[in-house]
Amino acid sequence: MERIICLAIGYVCGLLQSGYLVGKLHHIDIRKSGSGNAGSTNALRVMGWKAGLMTFTGDVLKCFAAVLIVRGLYHGSNCLALLMMYAGAGVTLGHNFPFYMKFKGGKGIAVMAALAVSNCFWHLPYSVLMFFITLVFFAVPVVVTRYISLGSLLAYAAFFIEMVVFGQLGWFGMEQAYLYELYILVFLLTALAWWRHRANIKRLLNGTENKFGSGKSKSKEG
Repeated sequence: MERIICLAIGYVCGLLQSGYLVGKLHHIDIRKSGSGNAGSTNALRVMGWKAGLMTFTGDVLKCFAAVLIVRGLYHGSNCLALLMMYAGAGVTLGHNFPFYMKFKGGKGIAVMAALAVSNCFWHLPYSVLMFFITLVFFAVPVVVTRYISLGSLLAYAAFFIEMVVFGQLGWFGMEQAYLYELYILVFLLTALAWWRHRANIKRLLNGTENKFGSGKSKSKEG
């Protein structure tokens, strides 16, 4: 029951579509512009870096809100890290599949960034490594190739590996059964992120993916 509650809390928080709201401030329906995706990358391409930053910040904050609510409700639980991840999963689902926007939202990368950062707050000082490792796996590919999608995919894969490694090191203070459930949940989130980027992956393989700062797109982003 706790897991369902955490998922529900996360989903409600995830329904706050920052990209859509920022688009409305610019008199733009983000769902009908650029790729049609409501995430920060499309906001960046369609409305500029300020709008992209506002969208990214809003998406990060809604994940923080869900995690903080769950932490307050279940403080002292012997599987708190798992419950917070369920909240993050709920935010991802709400962000990616908002019911009031015909289940057409973002791709959940900003939410993943918030999950990586939130782990830093609860497991200082060593888990700061998780944030910086994830950041490196995102930033280096983007700087070298200018493919935001590639950095996003690698960052999510790195996040999954880090959760397994750090979980086995005992950072989350949970029994092994809860850790296995945590790993499965993060793996499913990673698989979802990669599935949401399936059109980007196809274009990366074909060499037609949009590069950051390249101007007009070669093809419509999925």
